Amino acid sequence: MNKVEIQQILTDKHQRLINWVKDHADEKWNQGPPNKWTTGQHFLHLIQSIKPLNRALTVPKFFLKYKFGVSNRETRTYEQVVNRYQERLSKVTAGISPFSRNMRIPNNQEKSNILLELTKQHKRLNKKFSKWEEKDLDKYILPHPLMGRMPVREIVMWTAYHAEHHHRILEEKY
Repeated sequence: MNKVEIQQILTDKHQRLINWVKDHADEKWNQGPPNKWTTGQHFLHLIQSIKPLNRALTVPKFFLKYKFGVSNRETRTYEQVVNRYQERLSKVTAGISPFSRNMRIPNNQEKSNILLELTKQHKRLNKKFSKWEEKDLDKYILPHPLMGRMPVREIVMWTAYHAEHHHRILEEKY
């Protein structure tokens, strides 16, 4: 996928998720299956996962190279990134990123601000991502807590899928 295609899928997956929660009853915002996240917690988690990526995309590339190195393999396709994530996720015993454990439960009054924040973070990601050169997307790598080090192109594709992943969970179980 090229940069424009990635931006389109990122926007599409995000918008579908936002539309779903807007159509979802407000009283279900802080409900969920037993011992699972509430709808609000899913959205907080998505914000938690996109903020570090936005910060990383503003770091000078020489620093990314110094800190994480450069890619030494072919970049995966969107489908390959999705398959690898599902494979890794199936092997996780806790099932939750350490960054998202013991997450607070946001109340109904916070819903609109949380949705606004997620939208803001996605727009910020699209803007920062658009400034990157195609060749650099495959060269520079960033760490992912479950997937390991990934080229920027892959981690942004993963971010698109991550929104879809949580959207599916919410649709099926909430």
